[in-house]
Amino acid sequence: FCTPCLQECLKPKKPVCGVCRSTLTPGSRALDLEKQIETTETTCNGCNKKMYLSKMRSHAASCSKYQNYIMEGVKAVTKEPLHNTRNFPNRFTFPCPYCSEKNFDQEGLVEHCKALHSMDAKQVVCPICASMPWGDPNYRSANFMEHLQRRHRFSYDTFVDYDADEDDMMAQVLMRSLRDK
Repeated sequence: FCTPCLQECLKPKKPVCGVCRSTLTPGSRALDLEKQIETTETTCNGCNKKMYLSKMRSHAASCSKYQNYIMEGVKAVTKEPLHNTRNFPNRFTFPCPYCSEKNFDQEGLVEHCKALHSMDAKQVVCPICASMPWGDPNYRSANFMEHLQRRHRFSYDTFVDYDADEDDMMAQVLMRSLRDK
């Protein structure tokens, strides 16, 4: 994860997991996992040097061949930015489907609806889903609050390239996985 994403997940008011967005609770260190990281060998994808996983991060930061390997992957999936932004759907702010209050980010919409509309049984269209390429702007959720809590525990932006063709993405993932073996 990049620093801004991690910082977002570790907000002081409620730190959350970077993958599933579940609330983090203080706990003990995973010593068994640390030991496994210290004793598992891997190979650098750039220079093919063998090392323990615990040393990989510092090695990758200084290995120019690894940096080139990463940049090849970035170039393979990077596309030219969209020049016509008028047809670009807003996937960053959303209106409340109950009271039409505007400009909530995804987390803000979830919190707003939990605080003010948790007992509202009216069937509404999810504005987050409606903004997605696969979203149906006419689909009304039977239980919007449950939908919000289950479907929108994480931000799609973290995991989705809206401009990539699904077949192309799958081919790229398969090629990368074959090269990484």
